[in-house]
Amino acid sequence: MRRLPSLNALRAFEAAARHGSFTGAASELNVSQAAVSRMVRLLEERMGFPLFERRANALELTERGRALQPGLTGAFDAIADSVERVAAMRDGPVLTLGVGATFAVRWVIPRLSAFHESHPDVEVRIATGGAGAPIREDWTCALLLGDGHWPGYEVEELFTADMLPVCAPALARTLRRPEDLLSATLLSVSHWADDWPHWFASAGLAPPVVKGLSFGSYAMTLQAAADGVGVALGARLYIADDLAAGRLVTPFTLAVPMGRAWYLVSRPARHREPGFTAFRDWLRAAAGSPDPGKKRPPEHAPAA
Repeated sequence: MRRLPSLNALRAFEAAARHGSFTGAASELNVSQAAVSRMVRLLEERMGFPLFERRANALELTERGRALQPGLTGAFDAIADSVERVAAMRDGPVLTLGVGATFAVRWVIPRLSAFHESHPDVEVRIATGGAGAPIREDWTCALLLGDGHWPGYEVEELFTADMLPVCAPALARTLRRPEDLLSATLLSVSHWADDWPHWFASAGLAPPVVKGLSFGSYAMTLQAAADGVGVALGARLYIADDLAAGRLVTPFTLAVPMGRAWYLVSRPARHREPGFTAFRDWLRAAAGSPDPGKKRPPEHAPAA
């Protein structure tokens, strides 16, 4: 069992130590100066040594007072933080969504307000992840780009993925036929090096040795395209808003399947959670179908 001095006395001492006066402490604690002085005196009697040197116009900490004050300040700050965090906790359902950074920025976040309008009681928390990242235990579900093979999880295909060239409007005016891309600056994603060769082959052109700039994500690649650096291959889902706003244009309309899609990945145990069911239904509607019908049962338990 803890044997602590009066917490009110400790608060009075800590406040007086910070302010350097009983008057400042009294104002903060909304009590009289005499009450603060009395509580500090009782604390000193309880501990058996003085904490302040009382002078005519000043209040100075003793050596032991200086040693005690930092720990108390830290402890009271921690208590205040804990109380604020608990007070800010929501009573409604919480959805923690794992999603790749590009998909989050390009599609999910711009549409979160629409989900919130329909489900204001659901708190959405975005966690970064991707096809190559493990699915974390604290995630409610994940939106991942891949081939649909996540053993041990339930997988539902939501959005198919095809790619087409995109660039800034000024650059598009210089491109009149697909062959013009052979001499253009091509922007690519480092971990999807086959995208451009695949598109050229589909266009009936001999895939060139791609010379241009390579980026670590689609988000950076598409930003470079919008800034006029070169031509990128954009997944239709990633570029929809930029095309609508005119930041990007498609010089050629040939769209080539990526051979992968976006999936909702989840554990069956999460399916009864209100936040998950609301989000899944909203995603299905956004995908243009009430039930895409691409569910896959778990194959075996996920690796720990």
